[in-house]
Amino acid sequence: MEEGSNVVVPLLDVDGSSGGFEELLRRESVPLAMLVRLAAWEAGNLWRISWASILITLFSFMLSLVSQMFVGHLGELELAGASITNIGIQGLAYGIMIGMASAVQTVCGQAYGARHYMAMGVVCQRALVLQLATAIPIAFLYWFAGPFLRLIGQEADVAAAGQLYARGLVPQLLAFALFCPMQRFLQAQNIVNPVAYITLAVLIFHTFASWLSVFVLGLGLLGAALTLSFSWWVLVVLTWVYIIWSPACKETWTGLSLLAFRGLRGYAKLAFASAVMLALEIWYVQGFVLLTGFLPNSEIALDSLSICINYWNWDFQIMLGLSYAASIRVGNELGAGNPKVARFSVIVVVTASIAFSILVTLLVIVLRYPLSTLYTSSSRIIEAVISLMPLLAISIFLNGIQPILSGVAVGSGWQAIVAYVNVGAYYLIGLPIGCLLGYKTSLGAAGIWWGLIIGVTLQTIALIVITARTNWDKEVEKAMQRLHYTGVVPAVDDVIA
Repeated sequence: MEEGSNVVVPLLDVDGSSGGFEELLRRESVPLAMLVRLAAWEAGNLWRISWASILITLFSFMLSLVSQMFVGHLGELELAGASITNIGIQGLAYGIMIGMASAVQTVCGQAYGARHYMAMGVVCQRALVLQLATAIPIAFLYWFAGPFLRLIGQEADVAAAGQLYARGLVPQLLAFALFCPMQRFLQAQNIVNPVAYITLAVLIFHTFASWLSVFVLGLGLLGAALTLSFSWWVLVVLTWVYIIWSPACKETWTGLSLLAFRGLRGYAKLAFASAVMLALEIWYVQGFVLLTGFLPNSEIALDSLSICINYWNWDFQIMLGLSYAASIRVGNELGAGNPKVARFSVIVVVTASIAFSILVTLLVIVLRYPLSTLYTSSSRIIEAVISLMPLLAISIFLNGIQPILSGVAVGSGWQAIVAYVNVGAYYLIGLPIGCLLGYKTSLGAAGIWWGLIIGVTLQTIALIVITARTNWDKEVEKAMQRLHYTGVVPAVDDVIA
């Protein structure tokens, strides 16, 4: 692969080779100094992938945030409509699209480690077809968002504004469906820096375009939504051009192929399991925010919880970038047949993320008052936010473990297992407890959040147990079987033939 593409080759020589790395870790006794050296090597790999992955998640997250900020200057009704659309409509769609795209991380990550480079482009095309086909029916939810928003308890005028905003986001949904697989395709090859630069450029462009459409041209709520959609399509086109023309992808992208329609069933099974796994996680948090709207004195409860969830979201975006790095490293090493390196990578990334989360947790506790005043000057809301800060600190600490282990699950292909864990921990235990504490006790928003924390804690414990009991040698065998089942290896053979 090309050097300028930010590639971290999965098979280096032991001065830094994962092949020799694997042999070292298989020894009965490894000197502490060598372990420290290997940990530093692995941490360097993770950092090279994760720093740009973190920026990509933050910049893409900020695209919607910038639009929402400009919409806020149009009026309270417009802001309420855009906000509830982001939570109630976009949240549903994003959960499905991001979840399905994680299958690209699994298959392409393992194919890259196994050096089946040509098949990766076929897998990417397969994902593009499947995600676009899934996005089209979801677009009907956007178009008829008004009745859905009324169904979840929104006022008629807020629902009408939300529907107008959602209709302007239909093109953005289709662009997002295409961008997710392309981003994961590049990340699986450890190509992350170029996507970060592209996303930053689009964010700057989007900020200017939003100012132009809202303040200069006066296009209103629909104009803000269409501007966001246009910016996402700019992001898709630039990413697509990079994939087609960059020398970094010359081995993994060999052009459009009808092979994308072969092995579709096996890939679709993994993609939909991935969608269930990730969607259940994303919907769980957003569902709790919606539930807060039904509390007595819901305005203060919703405002205070939304402020805290916003801070939680920023931290989660950072952890999500680290999660992508964990997924890539584990997938690459399993595909390369290095189970000990994969396991070692898990230990390093979890240790690093926990250390970072402890630091952020302490900062939240120390800075709880200034953080409470950044979004509001209302003394009642500030008080409510401060009372929720300990729960935010707990959630941020859990962010240091749960998303990372979810990334390990994606890299290993455990999506179906984790989907069952999520249903049990989140919806059968956490959600009922949150409703009970929120509506039947005086805890209110704090009670709802305790339900969220309990669900995430149970899911985290389950992931720790699954990861700790994993036989990584068998995971290598499963990775090879998965490449056959999803049509990767036959696709390579067909191309060569």
